[in-house]
Amino acid sequence: MADSTVLEPGDYASTLMELKERVRSARFSIRRRVNTEMIELYWSIGATILARTSWGNAVVGKLAKDLRAEFPSMKGFSRSNLFYMRAFAQAWPELGANLQQKVQHAAGLLPWGHLMVILDKLETHDDRNWYAERAAEFGWSRNVLLNQIMNRTRERVGASPSNFDARLGPAGSDLASQLSKDPFVFDFLDLTHVVAERELEQALTDRIVDTLRELGAGYAFVGRQVHFDVGGDDFSLDLLFFHVEQLRYVVVELKTGRFQPEFAGQLGFYVALVDDRLRRPSHAASVGILVCGGRNDQTVRYALSGTTAPMAVSTYTYEALPAAEQAALPDVRQLLDALGGVGGELRPGAKTTTKAQERGRAPLPEPRGAS
Repeated sequence: MADSTVLEPGDYASTLMELKERVRSARFSIRRRVNTEMIELYWSIGATILARTSWGNAVVGKLAKDLRAEFPSMKGFSRSNLFYMRAFAQAWPELGANLQQKVQHAAGLLPWGHLMVILDKLETHDDRNWYAERAAEFGWSRNVLLNQIMNRTRERVGASPSNFDARLGPAGSDLASQLSKDPFVFDFLDLTHVVAERELEQALTDRIVDTLRELGAGYAFVGRQVHFDVGGDDFSLDLLFFHVEQLRYVVVELKTGRFQPEFAGQLGFYVALVDDRLRRPSHAASVGILVCGGRNDQTVRYALSGTTAPMAVSTYTYEALPAAEQAALPDVRQLLDALGGVGGELRPGAKTTTKAQERGRAPLPEPRGAS
């Protein structure tokens, strides 16, 4: 009986890896091409319907029925989907010329489900383009895209008061401003009320994937409580990140209270340390982001004018709802009264609980000393 064992040539493993990668790349390219062609088809159907201004809802419904009868294996010809196609063509009229000239447009690169979310949740052309471009650039899933929209990411990016323009110049300031938001929304931590700074820091580290998503694309986590020895004096900065696209360190300091001018001096000191000890010649200038519980913008402006380190001051919240919707909701006291049982006093500085605990689905944690 012949030996079925095949001796592998020395270059077999590397060749196999190369072929596997080639197959994966081809499969991805095919899927992307199929998606692009489908988006082109949907846009053209939508543009055709849009041009028939005399067509009412009943006619569009009949068109959906007839298309499904002709193409029973295709799932995209429901009545509601045809209305999405019409809205798609109306939202991006420029896409038709781009498709004809084979010019890439962000909306033409996204899956149809992403475009439906954008059409549903956003009203203006600028907003739709902004989210479409970032979803295409950073590969956001549909759930991540929806989260970014609901958290009003575009409104918050670059909204923090900073001294970036004075310290980094116009070009550097534009880039650095993309690193900060105001406020940061930490609703994924499921916390309410006041927490100690170390507890907030620990919670953000424990949920580092969500933290990085909220900070924005390009952030890489370097460390927590990063230690420096300065001539025998010990210093530890709260959180250190590296932005892989801008090639710069980002120092994040957490303050649960209201902004105080001395916070800027402390953060500037840490930024100078990182610049001196960690920054390489190829890196851009390190920046600092102070995340605090509240601020007076005039106080911030004076404090930042007196420091040479580039930094921004942001606030944070646990609530993702817009301010108007938050204002419409009853407060905790009203809810407790309505439920017929008023609990203990809620006071500033009280031990924090999770939202689930406040709803009565989990016991309160045992008190522990501040770290």
